[in-house]
Amino acid sequence: MISGAHVTVYSKDAESDRAFFREVLGFKSVDAGHGWLIFALPPGEAAFHPASENSPHELYFMCDSLKAEMDALGKKGVKCSKVEEARWARLRR
Repeated sequence: MISGAHVTVYSKDAESDRAFFREVLGFKSVDAGHGWLIFALPPGEAAFHPASENSPHELYFMCDSLKAEMDALGKKGVKCSKVEEARWARLRR
C-alpha cells in the first residue's frame, strides 16, 4: 500500500520559496542536508490532465475558509490576486 507521496518543485529562487513555505505558510520541515528542506504537507491529491505537451506544474492549497486564510496571509505581508471563480473551486493566483 502506498502511504505517502513526495513532490519536487523546481524553482529559479528555491531559497525564497523554502522561506515562504517555512516562515509564511508555517509548514514544518526536516533538513535533508546542506539546507535542502523537505516540507511536511497536509493531505493531498493528484490529478493528471491531457495536454498536447508537458506544461508547467501547478500547486494548489485547500482551506476551509478562503477569506480567513487570505486575511492571515495578508497579515504576513502576502498580497493575493483577485479570487477567480472556477467551475470546480475558487482560486487565488
